[in-house]
Amino acid sequence: MKFIPTPIPDLFIVEPNVFGDDRGYFFESFNKDHFIRAGIDAHFIQDNESLSGKGVVRGLHFQSPPMAQGKLVRVQKGSVLDIAVDIRNGSPTYGEHYSIVLSGTNKIMLWIPAGFAHGFATLEDETVFLYKCTSTYSPEHEGNILWNDPDLGIDWGMSNPNLSEKDQTGPQLKDFNSPFTYEK
Repeated sequence: MKFIPTPIPDLFIVEPNVFGDDRGYFFESFNKDHFIRAGIDAHFIQDNESLSGKGVVRGLHFQSPPMAQGKLVRVQKGSVLDIAVDIRNGSPTYGEHYSIVLSGTNKIMLWIPAGFAHGFATLEDETVFLYKCTSTYSPEHEGNILWNDPDLGIDWGMSNPNLSEKDQTGPQLKDFNSPFTYEK
């Protein structure tokens, strides 16, 4: 398992070792010892799965402390443009985003620590997205940032996505009071 730093501190691409032959493939999607060696001491307590058609945008979501969530995300089937936005006050990359294509074919994962807003746009029908979370879902701690905030400059690759009612609204980053603080 390889942990590849992104331009945003604490956000990592995780490349598993995939072993394949004529029967199919096998890979570890999580190994605590590997994460510890990479400096990530994540304790996962909830797994989530979503199914979406092509053209769906989910996000940009986060949970506030004390129910903040770190997430290890990957795609089992289909593909997404995955987005993580740094919303940690004092971070040298506050308000910056990182995007990567995750797919059932490339098997790449993204480690998104607490302090990031997260979202994705589905690029294929019947996309199955998996999340390992470090905290359980808590509606009263849930927050979001407007997916198409012009100040974020995210190119979602689509202009009229299928959005939930919740994702159609939300504050822009400039009007947002982040509950997160960057820790060096």
